Amino acid sequence: MTNPFSVLGHLECSRCSAVYDANELQGTCSCGSPLLARYDLGRVAGAVERAEITSRPPLLWRYHELLPVRSPEAVVTLGEGMTPLLPLRRLGGELGLPRLLMKDEGCLPTATFKARGAAVGVSRATELGAAGVAMPTNGNAGAAWAAFCARAGLPCLVAMPEDAPLITRAECLAVGAELEIVAGLIGDAAVVVSRALAGRPGWLDVSTLREPYRLEGKKTIGLEIAEQLGWRVPDVILCPVGGGVGLIGIWKALGELAALGWIGPEMPRLVAVQAAGCAPVVQAFATGAESTSPWPDAATVAFGLTVPAPLGGPLILRALRATGGTAVAVTDTELLDAEVRLARCEGSWACPEGAACIAAAAQLREAGWLSGQDQVVVLNTGAGLKYPDNVTT
Repeated sequence: MTNPFSVLGHLECSRCSAVYDANELQGTCSCGSPLLARYDLGRVAGAVERAEITSRPPLLWRYHELLPVRSPEAVVTLGEGMTPLLPLRRLGGELGLPRLLMKDEGCLPTATFKARGAAVGVSRATELGAAGVAMPTNGNAGAAWAAFCARAGLPCLVAMPEDAPLITRAECLAVGAELEIVAGLIGDAAVVVSRALAGRPGWLDVSTLREPYRLEGKKTIGLEIAEQLGWRVPDVILCPVGGGVGLIGIWKALGELAALGWIGPEMPRLVAVQAAGCAPVVQAFATGAESTSPWPDAATVAFGLTVPAPLGGPLILRALRATGGTAVAVTDTELLDAEVRLARCEGSWACPEGAACIAAAAQLREAGWLSGQDQVVVLNTGAGLKYPDNVTT
């Protein structure tokens, strides 16, 4: 059997299961829910073995059969993927979690995990003939998409709240993106994008989960964790959750690997970590709700977590409950203290969103939800260098 570059089949609504053509530019389902890429996993099982994957270059594109880009010529890359899975022995010992690991995304292009979604999303948008892309952002996603669009020669409009980190604003301008600074939060930036798209035929709205392919890039985090652990999964994975694409992507990835028989059927318990100043998922999980309610007056120093009304709320909650996971909120003081503690114990300066996972792990260990025998992976979504004001001299 010829080894296919991608076995993408169709797109499926995450809520009503309606099917959409994956060969055309698509947004959300007519019911308003995100679309999910579905693959012919039988073709992968018949054409590829795990050993072949492991022998490929250390990029996220090593998993190309399980990614949506049809042709290798369409790949837009800056060398992203295969970030380290670091043992945190000193910090783990202090927390009572001797098997603590950190998936460190800070060494990716543009220094955050947003590069994964941008690489795959821009590649697919270009392959399908988009005239340009536009998005609201809390900062890092816009910087990543702007960089990959520059690489692809694709026009890009980014709308960003005025309080977003200045470094991300500079990143967008440096690569030539069209940048709009907006008073308010990410929802206000989304209004600006919506108005702009009305006069731009052929442009694609690439807001979180409003197109199906950013998620496919993010899911490679889960594929890498499984491969790095010898094609098995840890007991627990803690993810910072704003829009939730990272957590949803990991869940999707591990489900696909289990269907292929590349890992066993057991899933890690997934933990959504949010800031106390913006915790719609934590609130919905605690009350047994199936979707989130908008969070009023959202505010946190972990700016990437400032998503008061995530479109992916139902998918996040489904993933937590399906895996026996939970949702945790930490204060800004707790996450900033964890950022310093991690740096001084391990020499790794994490972003505040990633540090929130360290604070949450400590909280869950103290509560007994985590045990000293658990292998725990925390996801650091970016480099602390992007938030220099968090450390004072």
